[in-house]
Formats: sequence, C-alpha cells, structure tokens
Amino acid sequence: MPASLRELRERRASVSNIKKITRAMELIAASRIIKAQRSARAAEPYARELTRAVSAVATFSNVDHPLTTEPENPTRAAMLLITADRGQAGAYSSSVLRQGEQLTQALHEDGKDVVPFLAGRKAAQFYAFRRREVAGSWSGFSDAPTYAAAREIADALIERFNTPTEEGGVDEIHVVYTRFVSMLTQRPEVIRLLPLEVVEGEEPPEKGDILPLYEFEPDADTVLDELLPLYVASRIQFCLLQAAASELAARQRAMKAATDNAEQLIERLTREANQARQAGITQEISEIVGGANALADSAESE
Repeated sequence: MPASLRELRERRASVSNIKKITRAMELIAASRIIKAQRSARAAEPYARELTRAVSAVATFSNVDHPLTTEPENPTRAAMLLITADRGQAGAYSSSVLRQGEQLTQALHEDGKDVVPFLAGRKAAQFYAFRRREVAGSWSGFSDAPTYAAAREIADALIERFNTPTEEGGVDEIHVVYTRFVSMLTQRPEVIRLLPLEVVEGEEPPEKGDILPLYEFEPDADTVLDELLPLYVASRIQFCLLQAAASELAARQRAMKAATDNAEQLIERLTREANQARQAGITQEISEIVGGANALADSAESE
C-alpha cells in the first residue's frame, strides 16, 4: 500500500475522532444552554425589583450614604472581568478581554488607576501571561454560577469599596460581562455597579401621579446597609448567569462549526484517498502489462 494512501487514511480516521468529540461537545452545550437561559430569565425580575427598591430608598430618603454618593475626585476604580473557565467557545472570552482593555484605557485616560478582579480562568491566564497584578480571582463556575460565588465576589468588591483610597480602596466598581441576546448574538457590555446610579424619581411626576411614601425602620442608613450588599450580589449573579448562557451559546456555535468543517475535511480526504488508491491500482496494472509485454517480446526473440 502506498505511504501517501496510508497517511490519508490515518488523517481521515483522526479527523473522524475529532468530529465525534466536537459533536459531543455541541450536544452537551445545547442541552445545558436551556437551563442557563431559564436561570438567567428567572434572575432578571428579582434583580430588576431589587434595583428599583434600592433606587427608591436612595431617592426618597435623602440619605448621604457612601454607596450612593459620587466622590468628588475619583482616583481608583475596580473592574470585575467575567470570562470563561474553558476554551472551545470561539471569540467569547477574547471579546470580553478586549472590552476590558478598552475600559482600562478609558479609565486611565480619566486619571484613574484600575484594580482588576477576575472571574474565569481565561482572564486569569490573560493577566498572568502579561504579569499584571490582580486584586482577586475566582474560577470553576463560569458555565454554572451560583449565588454563593456571586456573594463571595460581591463581599470582596464591597470591602474594597468601603476601604479608603489611601489604604488601597476604590471609588468605583465596573463590571465587564457578556449579555445573552439570542443564540446567535452575545454582546459584551460594561456597567458601573457602584456608586449606585439612581434612576428612580429623576423625572418629575405627571399630573395626577402620587409619589410613593416610605417609612424606614429603624432608619434609611440601616436599610441601605442591608439592601446594597444584596443589590450588588444580585447584579453580579445576574451578570454571571448572562455570561454563562452566552458562553454555552458561543461554545455550541463554535463546536457546530468545527463539526461541519470536520465533515468537509473528511469528504476531501476520502476523495484524495480514492484518487491515490486508483492511481496505485493503475500503476500496478501498468507494471503488470509492461512485464507481460516484456516476457512476450523475450519469448518471440528466442
């Protein structure tokens, strides 16, 4: 058997094995993305209503709380970068990292130092390769985040936010994550988590509208102290769930493309193997015919 034919068959067998792996990963991602989408949708109403509650407390209480007060001269900002733990997801992690680099550059242009917090091994590898210091890193839950992980991240960020800047604290907290729009579209986004941007009550009420009345027990400061950690944890969990759904969708799409490419490569290798086999058969027939003619000529000459 010609060596070229053997090599083609070995390559075809190797690609067939790769196709089985990519197909299995595609099916796994497809089965898990439904649960991830359901979790993201289920977390959205709670996050939205909690944001409304915190915004309402900050708006109607006239409380000067550090988590809702804009600093006069912010000098340091924390950035939470949410990426994947594993690869095989196309440009998912690279898009988030690129968005994080743009945010870092924009904050530096505003005269702010950036304190990075990382969620996902891809972000940790990116910063470790460039030998950049990080304030915190978490991994192991990118495709199945839990509230416990979100609360751990939130506690670390709030602690750094409550620390004075001269002692290493931060004035702002930004989150870079990927929002799940559809199975075909996942969009990297940046949100400012703290200080809280109050959106409730900014527009004047229309005629006939009644402003809500609030009573705070024991007082508005205590309510904010209790609500804001929950708010930060819920927003981070929402971002983690959106990122998980986006990661699985990107992985399914990438593995489907890899499977399709493997099928095309198998077809091409099969065609080349058949051509090599036919060329080998033709060569063997030519050698047999040539040998027979040579024997015939030698017999006639005798």
